[in-house]
Amino acid sequence: MARVWVLDTETKGTGAAMVPLEKTLRKPAPAKEPFFVAPEPRPREEAPPESRRPRRFRVVDLVSRRVLADDVDARGTLDALRDVRSLVDVHISVWDPELERWRLLTLEEEQAIWAQRKRAA
Repeated sequence: MARVWVLDTETKGTGAAMVPLEKTLRKPAPAKEPFFVAPEPRPREEAPPESRRPRRFRVVDLVSRRVLADDVDARGTLDALRDVRSLVDVHISVWDPELERWRLLTLEEEQAIWAQRKRAA
């Protein structure tokens, strides 16, 4: 049986092409799958937030490497900083319970404690 050829003009930018008639005929669309609706998520029961423990600080003199205060609360930290001449003379660390190690405070955090020291004096 002979094939029927037609001029297909639906090509992109290259012009028309001769194709068999079967390729130009539209095929029926495939049957759609049923639409899936996800179930509503159940609300989670919120656990009560853990109470935060007071932060623990360590103050170390940079020149002598002497520990001025170790494992003290904020008030003890301010007391240890009372005799310090400048903020750059000490390192202040805070205990991080998640990492279970001392974390050196950032400059902004140290400046906030230093400002509290001035107010407490």
